[in-house]
Amino acid sequence: FRGDSTLMTMVNVPKRTFCKKCGKHQPHKMTRTRKAKTLYAQAKRHFERRRSGYGGQTKPIFQKKA
Repeated sequence: FRGDSTLMTMVNVPKRTFCKKCGKHQPHKMTRTRKAKTLYAQAKRHFERRRSGYGGQTKPIFQKKA
């Protein structure tokens, strides 16, 4: 099955990176990490949860005075 070799070449991964312990380039194991969810999104989910259902607006809305 030739599909594996094409999938490996799609992502640009450094094969040999610098090792601080040895002081030279060595082959290392690479892992792909996901981007974490933003704190704004977390606060928005919390605020929407508080607003849902009965109870109305949870934070005071500024009313302009004359």
